[in-house]
Amino acid sequence: MSTESKNKESQRRELNGVEYFDREILEGRDGMKYQRFAIHTHFIEVGEDQAELVKRYVLPLYQPGDVLSFGAKVMAMCTKNVVTKDSVKPGFWAKALSKRASETVAGVGVHEPYKMQLAINMVGLPKVLWASVASAVTKPFGKKGVFWEIVGPEVAGIDGFYYRSSFDRYKELALINNDNPVELCDGIEKATGVPVVLMDANDIDQNQLGKGTNFPLSDEQIQDAMKDNPSGQGDELTPFILIRPIKP
Repeated sequence: MSTESKNKESQRRELNGVEYFDREILEGRDGMKYQRFAIHTHFIEVGEDQAELVKRYVLPLYQPGDVLSFGAKVMAMCTKNVVTKDSVKPGFWAKALSKRASETVAGVGVHEPYKMQLAINMVGLPKVLWASVASAVTKPFGKKGVFWEIVGPEVAGIDGFYYRSSFDRYKELALINNDNPVELCDGIEKATGVPVVLMDANDIDQNQLGKGTNFPLSDEQIQDAMKDNPSGQGDELTPFILIRPIKP
């Protein structure tokens, strides 16, 4: 996980009582430009209301035509889609397989026994064993990501149990991506009027989990607007990215 914060003092702004960071304007492949505002929040705890958070932090900055990238980690916290560390007991296979797994710069991978055990709990030992063997066989030939391809997005989306986190809560919790992202995005838009896309982004890729039914940007445009991971993934506390399209 990157430890360098993306929140530069020169980018810091405040409007209507909301602190945010003005990320640089990016131009997409179709010529559309995107101004992005990384909105600073408090540490969002388990069970907080996602629509109320948007009302508190986003609406004071929102202008018609804006859209919102909502961080998957915060959504998992809001919907209580979490697993506590004390509920996961690493067994023999989790300990053995995790020793052979590679550490990823995107965060804690299955080299952490607790996360490996959680993967086993979620998709079963046979699939995890097969994924581990296939990864070991293909890695010497330069093929990466085989493990995650086999275990699937459910496991790939696990976040947490991060022993180097700036936040103690993330050392004791694993967050699981929601399986109803469109419904969640539509619910926020209905309550706030803000079109929403749910993103699980890091410095390697920007995984779009789902977007609201009326979201105006295409999938390609979303990727263009988020390609530099403007949310960050350290201690920024900027899970909301307000995207303001600037038409050519």
